[in-house]
Amino acid sequence: MDHLDLDFVEWEATPRLLLKLSIQLHLAGLSLSNTVFILDIFGVKRARSTVHNWVHNADLQPEDGRSPDHITVDETVIQLNDEQYWLYAVVDTQTNEWLHTKLRPTTTTVFDHSFLTEFNEKHDVDDAVFLVNDSKSVQPACYQYGYDFEYEKQGSRNAAERISREVKRRIVCISNCFSSTEAETADDWLRSFSFAWKQLI
Repeated sequence: MDHLDLDFVEWEATPRLLLKLSIQLHLAGLSLSNTVFILDIFGVKRARSTVHNWVHNADLQPEDGRSPDHITVDETVIQLNDEQYWLYAVVDTQTNEWLHTKLRPTTTTVFDHSFLTEFNEKHDVDDAVFLVNDSKSVQPACYQYGYDFEYEKQGSRNAAERISREVKRRIVCISNCFSSTEAETADDWLRSFSFAWKQLI
């Protein structure tokens, strides 16, 4: 994360190297408690909420302006407190990078259209092939936008499904990050995680 912009912590007393390390460790799956413990080893005492705020305020997101050849669009259900949410993710099947994510309280054709509109504004996907599963909302959205899409149950779609499984695993591992939090905060964390994903694989 050499290009991680830390301007948001202009007045932060924590050494920038340790701040970057904390963000990386937490996004790599270390709990807030264990991340704070690592800081303590270096003689820096910080609260879990402070580390959480660093990740949140860094506003990390996947880079815009990509031109992928093949991408997968994946929907998966994640648990947030006592409620279920749908995680939408677009993954470049050649690089395994996340290109766009969104957390929604439900899945509908309207949400799928909105998600693909946001994605289209960030990346050049006119010539991309969308690999989709049997979702009854993603396929119609791709059709309406005129995207070249293929139904694929196995093969390249495994990249997106593997990432979805890993996200679920990490959410369980750092569940204290999501304790009594709002979906918007979880959405921010997921974007940060997608930013860091390539460096974690």
